[in-house]
Amino acid sequence: MRRLISPGRLAVLGIIIAALLALYITTLYRLQIVEGAEYYEQSTNSIVSTETVVAARGNILDRYGRLLVSNRNCNNLLINTTTLFEEDDPNAMILKMCSIVTENGDTYTDDLPITTTAPFEYVENMTSLQSTRLQAWLSANGLDSDATAVEVMAKMRTRYDIDSNYTAEEMRIIAGIRYSINVRYLINTSDYVYAEDVSIDTITALMEADVTGFEVQVSYVREYNTEYAAHILGYTGLMTEEEYETYSELGYKLNATVGKSGVEKAFEELLHGTDGTATVTRTSEGIVTSTVYTEEPEPGNHVYLTIDIELQAVAESALASYIEETNAEREAENAAAEQAGKDDDIQDFITGGAVVAIDVNTGEPLCIVSYPTYSLSTLMEDYSDLLADSSSPLFNRALSGTYAPGSTFKPLVALAGLASGGISVGTEFTCTGIYDKYADQGYSPSCTGSHGALTVSKALTYSCNVFFFSVGDTIGISAIDEYAALMGLGETTGIELDEASGAVASPDYKAQVYAGTTEASWYAGDTLQTSIGQSVTGVTPIQMARYAAALANSGTGYNCSILKSVSSYDYSESIYEREPSVYSTVDVDDTIWNAIQEGMYGVANEYGGTAYSAFHDFTPTVAAKTGTTQSGTSVNDAFFICYAPYDDPEIAVVVAVENGAYGANLTTIAKEVLEYYFDFEQSTQQIEDELTLLS
Repeated sequence: MRRLISPGRLAVLGIIIAALLALYITTLYRLQIVEGAEYYEQSTNSIVSTETVVAARGNILDRYGRLLVSNRNCNNLLINTTTLFEEDDPNAMILKMCSIVTENGDTYTDDLPITTTAPFEYVENMTSLQSTRLQAWLSANGLDSDATAVEVMAKMRTRYDIDSNYTAEEMRIIAGIRYSINVRYLINTSDYVYAEDVSIDTITALMEADVTGFEVQVSYVREYNTEYAAHILGYTGLMTEEEYETYSELGYKLNATVGKSGVEKAFEELLHGTDGTATVTRTSEGIVTSTVYTEEPEPGNHVYLTIDIELQAVAESALASYIEETNAEREAENAAAEQAGKDDDIQDFITGGAVVAIDVNTGEPLCIVSYPTYSLSTLMEDYSDLLADSSSPLFNRALSGTYAPGSTFKPLVALAGLASGGISVGTEFTCTGIYDKYADQGYSPSCTGSHGALTVSKALTYSCNVFFFSVGDTIGISAIDEYAALMGLGETTGIELDEASGAVASPDYKAQVYAGTTEASWYAGDTLQTSIGQSVTGVTPIQMARYAAALANSGTGYNCSILKSVSSYDYSESIYEREPSVYSTVDVDDTIWNAIQEGMYGVANEYGGTAYSAFHDFTPTVAAKTGTTQSGTSVNDAFFICYAPYDDPEIAVVVAVENGAYGANLTTIAKEVLEYYFDFEQSTQQIEDELTLLS
């Protein structure tokens, strides 16, 4: 009988099984006995952590897609506390690290709110977060809440075992870093980043010097691709304690970077993105051996603004040049007056100004300029100097500066008089140079000339005070305030950035301004002064730009917005497109608007108009109004508003200059803005026409 399995086959199978068993035993022996200690040490010394992967912030672009703010990769330094404090002298390593970082031109983060040199004192203007951290440290280390800076430093010398051989300044450096690390374990605040955006030279120098205890983390830093629009774009920074209360509800991590001002702050939620997470494995020396993304980060959206950055650049340069040249002229004139002993002729310098241009048909700001300005790229380095600068360069005059509008307010008074029925387009008032109705009460305000009999259009062209005194006295302050509100004066514009509301003069507002004084009462003279844009009226340049656009639009006023559109991070999806939004329509007979607009046309195109010399030969035709107001200094403030083209308005421009002397002086600034706008429009149309022919 034949066997199914032969002895030979069984022998071969047995040999194979024996060989596999031997290989298994050998491998197991090597892993557990020969190399077991090494693998055990690796497993016990490996550090596994779940870390946040910061999402890239969205870009900021202008209305034509020009990149204004973006991101670039940077290297941050973190402290590996495990490695650092295994050193025989971690304090010496900290001092060495700080020395190398500063020698290579970088800076490290020191949160200790105590001066860096003896005698030690608390820093001025300590933030709420600094105070909270300090109090937590004092409590944890058995010190009273009112302990002096010297007492704190003495405690730190013993608490952090800082050798007495170190100088006071070296001790302060060591204490600052150890405090910054230590305090984050005491209260739930952001992670400690030792140094941000360090150079490759710094990293190389640290490695060459065999400095241990630091890790390199790849992150992002904002990059500014324009030197303009600093007040508008804003900046970013780590969250404060107060901000975390808000942003934590949106899922922000403790160490999140958020917008602090401007567009960065206004559209924070659009720009921020969603952070991811990763499981990171490191050796005890801090070397990353594995990174596994458990949740991919989603970058922020891209925000398109309504501004044209090239128009912004033209406006900033025009305003800066005018102010700097005028101040240089005044300096020379003042020197001559002083030498001649004519102290009364000495003039105050221009302290600041603003330019705003608006799309008449949408309410979209095309440029928002404030002077003086600053550089966003060096803001943190310059911040202390900027705060101390008496010219307040951080203050956005275009949105928050409030100024008396002067004669640029007269078109509003004309509207109130005509719409309320107080006057008609044919009503005449005779100007003799003095308004003497209240002469028996000792009040006879004057005009800039003796204009004779004028209708409303001519009164606007020649800016006759007496005519508008008469209108204001006829209709009263209530009618003026009613139409001022309809035209958006003394009201916020709807722009997403921080802005002041300002106010138009009224009995209630004057009583508020002068509460508790004899000036609080309202008199007939207050109505007269309000009628020519003075009294206690204060409006912002952006309000005046919206007002000028509404004049051009025959009473249709749009809400302002600086957000034009939003796209997804890969530009594949449109998330938002702005539509114009009307805030008010002043529905009156066309003859009223025609009379006002004809008067403004005359300002720029009729001989004797206050802007005639600048615009009578300008193409396209411009309508305008100048304004000059007393500011309490030796030189008046100046306002100028205009729109163009006169017969089919597209753009409204407003210029305001502190101590500018005369509104007519500002026409050169507005002219440069208009020239760029229409030249660009013409060149764009030419390109479109050429492309149409080619197709």
